[in-house]
Amino acid sequence: MKIIAIIPARYASTRFPGKPLAILGGKSVIERVYEQVSSMVSATYVATDDTRIRDAVEAFGGKAVMTSSAHQSGTDRIAEAISIIGGDFDVVINVQGDEPFIHPSQITTLCHCFDDAETQIATLGKPFTDMDSVSNPNSPKIVVDNRGFALYFSRSIIPFVRNAEPSTWLSHYPFLKHLGIYAYRSDVLQSITRLPQSSLEKAESLEQLRWLQNGYRIRVGVTDIETVGIDTPEDLQRAEEFLLQRDAEKSID
Repeated sequence: MKIIAIIPARYASTRFPGKPLAILGGKSVIERVYEQVSSMVSATYVATDDTRIRDAVEAFGGKAVMTSSAHQSGTDRIAEAISIIGGDFDVVINVQGDEPFIHPSQITTLCHCFDDAETQIATLGKPFTDMDSVSNPNSPKIVVDNRGFALYFSRSIIPFVRNAEPSTWLSHYPFLKHLGIYAYRSDVLQSITRLPQSSLEKAESLEQLRWLQNGYRIRVGVTDIETVGIDTPEDLQRAEEFLLQRDAEKSID
């Protein structure tokens, strides 16, 4: 199976302008993401609409492709990128440019989802460990069927556990947190970018509901590793602390 990873990265960000070029532990955020991904996938590109990001990627030896500034989502950006790059790839992985700690095992899990010919799109879920996180609307929940395909994604708590106190719900059902990492079969990627926004997507502000509502099958791989995304300068500071702690633990081992 021929796989390519594309990392969409924008310079403009309401909460954190220039985020991909922010320095984390002596390297830019985008370089750290690129290193993690390229260690697992032979073909890796950054898709951007800003020459500063392109130049930074090429300066550390990475590959970048310029895309339109009009895209509304990372999915649309990587679809354009793959059309520019060319090549006969079976699967396209979409790794967010603000996930510097994505783990190689998570990429492996994502790729193995396509061992099943019925998988059209794949993503990752992580079991919740506390009810406060389950209640957070910024942490979308996934309900899956018995074969691991997504039935629904929601910002609300799903499922509702009847006849039990909410504080005990985790002991009754394995709530699953959605991690925003995707992979698509190449032909499916081109198809889903032509779909109009769906009513469920608009209601929940979750792009993947557009795909589900149009009948696409999304396989959910399960990981026990938490990702550390960077959305704000405060997140960058927490990521610095996480990096220091991780390096300290490695030195002890």
